[in-house]
Amino acid sequence: MEPLLGVKIGCLFALLALTLGGGLVPICFKWFRIDAATGRHRRVLSLLGCTSAGVFLGAGFMHMTAEALEEIESEFQKFMMQNRTDSEGNSSDVDSAYMEYPYGELIISLGFFVVFFLESLALQCCPGAAGGSTVQEEEWGGTHVLELHSHGPLPSPSRSPLRALILLLSLSFHSVFEGLAVGLQPTIAATLQLCLAVLAHKVLVVFGVGLRLVQIGTGSRWAVFSILSLALMSPVGLAFGLAVVGGDLEGGRGLAQAVLEGVAAGTFLYVTFLEILPRELAGPATPLAKWGCVAAGFAFMAFIALWA
Repeated sequence: MEPLLGVKIGCLFALLALTLGGGLVPICFKWFRIDAATGRHRRVLSLLGCTSAGVFLGAGFMHMTAEALEEIESEFQKFMMQNRTDSEGNSSDVDSAYMEYPYGELIISLGFFVVFFLESLALQCCPGAAGGSTVQEEEWGGTHVLELHSHGPLPSPSRSPLRALILLLSLSFHSVFEGLAVGLQPTIAATLQLCLAVLAHKVLVVFGVGLRLVQIGTGSRWAVFSILSLALMSPVGLAFGLAVVGGDLEGGRGLAQAVLEGVAAGTFLYVTFLEILPRELAGPATPLAKWGCVAAGFAFMAFIALWA
C-alpha cells in the first residue's frame, strides 16, 4: 500500500470515529437534556447552547459561505472565459458586467429563500408543522419571565422537525465536499493538515447538532441515526476522492459542486439565524454571558479558518 493511500484511509476512519463520538456524547448522557435541568445546571446548558450557536455561526460564515463563494467565483470565471474564447465578437463591456456579477451571493441567497419558501409552504398547508414561533410568556428556571422589557414576544424553543432536517441536509452536503477535498490532496502533509483542520471544526459542529437534537426532543433512535448519517458523509466524500484521484483532480470540483455548496451554505445560514440563535438568546438571563459564549464559539471557528 502506498504511504499516501494509507494516510488517507486513516483519515477516513478518524473522520468517522471522532465525528460520530462527538455527536453521540450529548445524546447518550442525560446531563445534556435541558428539559429536566434546573438552577445552575440549566444555566450551564444554556451557555453551552450559546457556544454551539457561535460555532454554527462561525461555520456558516467562515467555512461554508467562504468556501462556497470561492468555488462559485472560480467556476464562473472559468465558464465565462470559455464562452469568451468561443465567441469573440461580443462586447467587452457586457463580458465585464457578467464577470463582476455576484453569482456566489445570489446562489447562497437562493438557498436561503428556497428553505424559507418550503417552511412557509409547510406552515400554510399544515399549520403548526414548523413548531410555535412566538410566546407571550416563557418558563425559565422555574419562574415565569414576563415581557417587562422587550421589543416584542420572545421566540419559543422551536421543535421543528423540518428545520432539524434542513440543518442535517445542509451539513451533509458540506461534509461530502470536505471529505472530497481531503481525498484529492496530492501529498501526505497536505492531507494531514486539511484533515486535522476539518476534524477541529467538524467535531464541534456535530456536537452542536447532537445537542440541538436533544434540546428539540428528538427520539434517541432517530437522533443516533441522524448523527451516524452525518458522520458518514465526510468518509463518503473522501472515498469518492480516492476513487477519482487517479484521473482529473478537478473532475469532482465543477460548477455543479460549487452551486450545491452555495445552496447548502444558504440553508445553513437560514437555520442558524431563524432557529438556533433566536432560541438560545430567548431567555433574559445573563445576556452578557450569552454574548460572550456566542462570540467565543465564533472566534474559535474563525481561528480554525486559518488552516481549513
